[in-house]
Amino acid sequence: MARPQMLKLPEVLAELNMSRAAFYRMRARGLAPKLIKLPNHQVRVRRADLDAWLNKYEEAA
Repeated sequence: MARPQMLKLPEVLAELNMSRAAFYRMRARGLAPKLIKLPNHQVRVRRADLDAWLNKYEEAA
């Protein structure tokens, strides 16, 4: 079974064309894609979670 693709936060921000501050404001309101915190305190976003999050907002537009 293939391991899910994990994106670093800068990759997510670049794809969304969004600042880190704006992303964390959305996260504080519960509107950002799910983050995974690794044991080394870095964060990742699963590609599937980001795609599902984008699709949800695309359908709502």
